[in-house]
Amino acid sequence: MIPLAVPDLSGNEALYLQECIRSGFVSSVGPFVVRLEGMVATIAASAAAVATSSGTTGLHAALTAVGVGRDDLVIVPALTFIASANAVAHCGADPWLMEIDPVSWTLDADRLAETLESSAERRETDGRGGERDEPGSSKATQERVIHRQSGRRVAAIMPVHTLGAAADMEKIVAVAHSWGLPVVADGAAALGSLYRGKPLGKSGADLTVFSFNGNKTVTAGGGGAVAGDDLPLLALVKHLTTTARVGEDYDHDRVGFNYRMTNLQAAVGCAQLERLPALLAAKRRIRAEYDAVLSEIPGLSPFPDPAWATGGCWLSGLFDHTTREPSDLADKRQALRREGVDARPFWKPIHLQPPYRQAPRTDLGHTEAIWWRILTLPSSANLAAEEMAQVIASVRKIWHSLRVDAGETPNR
Repeated sequence: MIPLAVPDLSGNEALYLQECIRSGFVSSVGPFVVRLEGMVATIAASAAAVATSSGTTGLHAALTAVGVGRDDLVIVPALTFIASANAVAHCGADPWLMEIDPVSWTLDADRLAETLESSAERRETDGRGGERDEPGSSKATQERVIHRQSGRRVAAIMPVHTLGAAADMEKIVAVAHSWGLPVVADGAAALGSLYRGKPLGKSGADLTVFSFNGNKTVTAGGGGAVAGDDLPLLALVKHLTTTARVGEDYDHDRVGFNYRMTNLQAAVGCAQLERLPALLAAKRRIRAEYDAVLSEIPGLSPFPDPAWATGGCWLSGLFDHTTREPSDLADKRQALRREGVDARPFWKPIHLQPPYRQAPRTDLGHTEAIWWRILTLPSSANLAAEEMAQVIASVRKIWHSLRVDAGETPNR
């Protein structure tokens, strides 16, 4: 079976792991953690980065650092991996699920602006979060964004860089600034991607979170990183992820988390990051080859390629316009597996997941029409030429036979 995505560990991974063992630095303190943080910051063009135990814990810490708390709402696109919503829930908050742009599969910035205008309002509160007693009160006040229907505070916006392609951050950040909302970007698969020619650290988000899960373009076997330009904010993220410890004794000034990356993980991550340009080039070459073939098969189209993004092409695959219901694509997936190709479905939207079925949401027509027509194909950076040929031949064979079964006469 040709797998969907396996790591390419052909660099200095083994050498660096041996160095960890020889030095004894195998836990959350060690030189590779510091090195990885510097490398991520450089790649993202951010002032600094904080390594974490996973992308999800990085999102949780980032959201906590920007002030998301219990009973708040965080704007999240409905089409994302469940970890995005889970990080919000870990804060005691709920996702406010919003529509995607059908062209990019990322948060629709225009719909975001329209929804905030129609469904939210600015409200002055006292410093403790209560309503102001009266006009002209001498109490310190602040403006909050309130979801009208529920009366809950909207605390942040979380765009997701789907499949490693950046959301339209210029528009999203402009909306966020107009409402005074922080932006925490879920860039789990987007390290090395560009937005309008610039690294994601320059896209306007307060914090951007990356993942080093085993199936990502760059892996540490696990782990994540939070990057940004606001050094005090990143210092807070660091503090939160290291148990909020103060000084050398066992003093802790708030509820913190043990979200530290180990030196062993960071050693693998550093070896991977050294080869990031080559890994990205391989991923983009795979995308280009799939796209060229898919454009020739009636009823299929490639994954999005928004004009503003130079994506990392984490996973590639096809969008099947001929699929009429989710079971259709499942049948095609099984046919590919019989050909030795490990094709996979894509994310089931958050509003269809049991923990979030009651979450507030906008109309999600595009999301509901798109998600079950997406099929990911083998996309490992070390995918061999003969494996790519087998995948392409299998796709052609199966969709050709389906057209014949439907009574069409495909062009030969």
